[in-house]
Amino acid sequence: MTSPQDPTSSTLGSVDAHGSDRGRGGRLGTAAADVYTVTRKSRRTSFRAVWWRHALALLALAFALFPIVFIVSSAFNNAGTLSTSGLLPTRLGLRNFDALFSDGARPYWTWYKNSLIICGVATAATLMLGAAAAYAFSRLRWTGRRFGLLFILLVQMFPALLAFVALYITFATVGEVIPQIGLNTLWGLLLVYLGGAMGANIWLFKGYFDTIPKELDEAAKIDGASHARVFFTIIIPLVTPILATVGILAFVGLWGEFLLASIFLTDADDQTLAVGLYATRNANQNEYFGQFVAGALLASLPVVLVYLSLQRLLIGGMTAGSVK
Repeated sequence: MTSPQDPTSSTLGSVDAHGSDRGRGGRLGTAAADVYTVTRKSRRTSFRAVWWRHALALLALAFALFPIVFIVSSAFNNAGTLSTSGLLPTRLGLRNFDALFSDGARPYWTWYKNSLIICGVATAATLMLGAAAAYAFSRLRWTGRRFGLLFILLVQMFPALLAFVALYITFATVGEVIPQIGLNTLWGLLLVYLGGAMGANIWLFKGYFDTIPKELDEAAKIDGASHARVFFTIIIPLVTPILATVGILAFVGLWGEFLLASIFLTDADDQTLAVGLYATRNANQNEYFGQFVAGALLASLPVVLVYLSLQRLLIGGMTAGSVK
């Protein structure tokens, strides 16, 4: 006796070793063939509808990568001039870096050290002062609190350029009494940076502090903790994401700051990287172009390292601090 045959076997056949549904003679069954045809048509239609998006994405990627590729190529191009630079180096080597490090008139590593000192100290002080001020605005209740917040917000609406003349005159006068914090000093420039970085940072910190339950503060106070102990032992460990966010924004902003640094710092040994590299390019734009791009390439390393080390906390801090 023969077993009854499945009526669909003649049409669909059996599933082969690769998982495809094929009928007799290796051909797709009718149902499978219809599904395959519809899938191919839908894919073609979908690609025709969105191809321009892929083209725009590739164009934006090329636009973003072009200056990076050009700078890297020019930095390792031994020709060392603007007229011979391109996307591919004509003579690969490290001559631009050797010229940059051995140029006595342009102390590159001194500029690098000055930038690291200013950015490191200013970032740490910004975090400390901003967090302390935001804690007072968020947790304490005192006369003038609301007015103070609105005043800080109002001050941020005016361009910083309006204060440059007043700052120059102020620190020129202060330098006559205390030369260590006057014009052409790193510490004088540092004080200016600290004063201008408080407004936006206080609002970022306060927005994040408001998301922390106040019951934690009250429980600590019942146990006898002071405001300082609550701030340093309870609040600060909970606000690590916003600390990382403000730290990155402060460091990157100060690392590339040029206007104030060019006004306050005139001696070559006291200048920062931004001012020193700008002076190098202006000395002879074609001749010193290789040194300029080599210095710019090395100057980008601290910013990249800061972003890579703190990027996990950056997004969480910005989103949590932007809503109440």
